[in-house]
Amino acid sequence: MFEHIQQPICDQKVQLDSTIELVIKRLDLIHPEISGNKFYKLKYNLLEAKRLGKKRIISFGGAYSNHIAATAYAAKLFGFECIGIIRGEELANKPLNHTLATAERHAMKLEYVSREKYRHKNQAEFLKELLEKYPESYIIPEGGTNALAIQGCQEILSAQDLEYDYIACAVGTGGTISGIIEASQDHQKILGFSSLKGDFLKQEISQWTQKTNWQITDQYCFGGYAKFSPELLNFIDEFEQKYQIPLDPVYTGKMCFGIFELLKQDYFPKHSRILLIHSGGLQGKGAKH
Repeated sequence: MFEHIQQPICDQKVQLDSTIELVIKRLDLIHPEISGNKFYKLKYNLLEAKRLGKKRIISFGGAYSNHIAATAYAAKLFGFECIGIIRGEELANKPLNHTLATAERHAMKLEYVSREKYRHKNQAEFLKELLEKYPESYIIPEGGTNALAIQGCQEILSAQDLEYDYIACAVGTGGTISGIIEASQDHQKILGFSSLKGDFLKQEISQWTQKTNWQITDQYCFGGYAKFSPELLNFIDEFEQKYQIPLDPVYTGKMCFGIFELLKQDYFPKHSRILLIHSGGLQGKGAKH
């Protein structure tokens, strides 16, 4: 299944005028639709759904969710029906943005719920109602984050990656960084750049790992999820022109912006080796249009 579609991962060096080595792990090149960290998050969940004989995948997300777009394609590819529970009333999401249009094009049925109801997405009663409405379904949480997703995300790091001093990634629900933390060595510092405002993600991540070699910042979230400014968009455009590496404004753009701000501040000691995880999600580039 997944092993048949994975492409070789490219580690691309970014030239800096300093002693610091900066390398980007291009997970965005794994697959054009099941991109980046979503490949690893979905891998063991879909294998489990197949093992259990389920016929349908149900998952959750906001209007700009990379997870929703990737899940729609992956479910279709592996023979599942797919339901996306989308935060927000339907009229507020018409016409469909790029993300939701992508999901619908891949045969995901979009079911909109109010923001108030969406807050109950992890509660047993709400999930029971979903399974009664859609029997023989396998439920994947918002962002794909669960134990199987973290198992998959531990596979992001190779043996060679354990030589870096710092590993950075964008953070949405905390699953990807949790897997990376679990796979990391104690001497490494894992830096998470939150796409959301607030420090609640620290508590979420602490549920998945006992390690302490990590930190999360929302200093570069530009006001919150799917929010951005002309400064961020200009950075993304200039970065792509200079390094030929595409970024999105929801996740990877904010991470790279944060890293370059820290470089300006001399945050990293001389001769540090830094690995940036490009977590894909390039369909999110449509969010700025």
